[in-house]
Amino acid sequence: MSPPLLQLKDIALTFGGTPLLTRAELSVSEGERVCLVGRNGSGKSTLLKIAAGTVEPDSGEIFLQPGAVVRYLAQEPEMSGHETTLSYVQSGLTPTDDPYQAQLLLEEMGLGGAENPSTLSGGEARRAALAHAFVSNPTILLLDEPTNHLDLPMIEWLEARLKQQRCALVLISHDRRFLENLSRITVWLDRGETRRVESGFGGFEAWRDDYLAQEELAQHKLDRKIAAEEHWMRYGVTARRKRNVRRVDGLAALRQARRDYRASQGKAALGASEAEQSSKLVIEVKGASKTYGGRPIVSDLSLRVMRGDRLGSVGPNGAGKTTLVNLITRAMEPDSGAIRLGANLEMATLDQLREKLDPEWTLAAALTGGRGDHVILGGQSRHVVSYMKDFLFSPEQSRTPLKVLSGGERARVMLARALAKPSNVLVLDEPTNDLDLETLDVLEEMLGDYQGTVILISHDRDFLDRIVGSVIVPEGDGRWTEYAGGYADMLAQRGGDLSWRRGEGAVGSAVKPAKTKSAGPRKPDRKKLSFKQKHALQTLPARMDSLHAEVAVLQEKLSDAGLYSRDPKAFEAATAKLTDAQMALATAEEEWLELEMLREEIEGG
Repeated sequence: MSPPLLQLKDIALTFGGTPLLTRAELSVSEGERVCLVGRNGSGKSTLLKIAAGTVEPDSGEIFLQPGAVVRYLAQEPEMSGHETTLSYVQSGLTPTDDPYQAQLLLEEMGLGGAENPSTLSGGEARRAALAHAFVSNPTILLLDEPTNHLDLPMIEWLEARLKQQRCALVLISHDRRFLENLSRITVWLDRGETRRVESGFGGFEAWRDDYLAQEELAQHKLDRKIAAEEHWMRYGVTARRKRNVRRVDGLAALRQARRDYRASQGKAALGASEAEQSSKLVIEVKGASKTYGGRPIVSDLSLRVMRGDRLGSVGPNGAGKTTLVNLITRAMEPDSGAIRLGANLEMATLDQLREKLDPEWTLAAALTGGRGDHVILGGQSRHVVSYMKDFLFSPEQSRTPLKVLSGGERARVMLARALAKPSNVLVLDEPTNDLDLETLDVLEEMLGDYQGTVILISHDRDFLDRIVGSVIVPEGDGRWTEYAGGYADMLAQRGGDLSWRRGEGAVGSAVKPAKTKSAGPRKPDRKKLSFKQKHALQTLPARMDSLHAEVAVLQEKLSDAGLYSRDPKAFEAATAKLTDAQMALATAEEEWLELEMLREEIEGG
């Protein structure tokens, strides 16, 4: 293993009398791809700031290899003092860098360089900040939520760019697919301490769940041992007091260990307050159109949404996803065409911009609407503090102003407000913003159990694949097409990503694609499959089954939380085999899909 470029050891930091970090460590060697994961509020961003040198810890050791260039992307980049985006990006150059690189990077990201940083949208500011981080060809990239405010084409471009980078990478993200595709090492920050797992995020969650289960079992054994020793203290210590001073001291030590133990934060208990069942037909759209400033946002749209459907909307920023959803839910009227809503509809909406939150409200007031101290859920009254606990808020936070809450906490407040309203249609605009992965899992479970209809806008590919049954996508000039399945299914049906169909009117379009693909079905360049292609079509399914089985076996082996401590070499060998097997499986699936599509085109032609 190569020596570390950056190493943090025994880092401790306390905020307001509460320890945030106690024995946190982070080591990054040349070319390593590390994802830093943990619950909201666990200190991930703070640890990354310490690594970047912008925050000083209370204690601990920090080593940076001489000559190493570190670039840090903060969640909220600081651009003050710069009149243009070009000036801001150029400030990231070193004396030996090519000054023209700044302009080239900005153009690659869809910015001209003359923009005033104070007037940028969230997505534009994030792209400028990424250009600032990339411009100096850093040795180490520290990225805190790099996909925030980015649309799906830009996220996929960023993912491809980071795969090409030779620098070491430390990444914080709530985008599960992004983490799975980029990470090779996982560092888990939990209750102030870090634990390093020599595998990417794909295998981490099973390992974490097993670790927590073993920890819970150990605590259960400790409680039983304390109970046994306390029984002895009550009934056996008098006759043997002098001979058993050591045992009495041992009980005191056990009790201290129990007091010192910090249990892991539980899961949110999300549940929607459901109204009576809606009619079978929820929404019917016939030839609806909507135009803004001469630009068509929706043109001649016809669509049906039935009870229980899960409809997702994806596309570049500015393509009109929110307008589309507002249109089909009758939050706005079309310029032409007809939109009919079914009977007995009760809609609950989660607003993307969180505009309904008054920053001066207390947490309790935000959940009750300022009316008393109870929340009505499913016709039943419940105390607001009890409801807060379901969303991982402590009773002490009930009088906390919303303006001091973190982004993840504000996201949970909005979810709590939306889910408290009785509904049979949920309209969710970017519900995953700022939520940690554990809360996302619970949200997915809740939506899976929800009996009503879900209309969803999201840039989270994994979330879409897990939730929706169909995806509606902009094709340019106001045209929208609905595809069966999730995000991955949509890509397979279209034969390409979202970037090559942006349409000239899309506001905030970012990266121009390297290749332009035809919007229509591909034409076969031969009238029949070759012998090699026929053989591959016949043999690839068996190979994919074999690789699936191999991946499952290796993942089961790596889920053993004690494997690394028992046999590090076996753990590393299994990790390398798992990576190779997953890559081989992805290659085989892609080859089979291309050949199957070609076969269908030839037979259909």
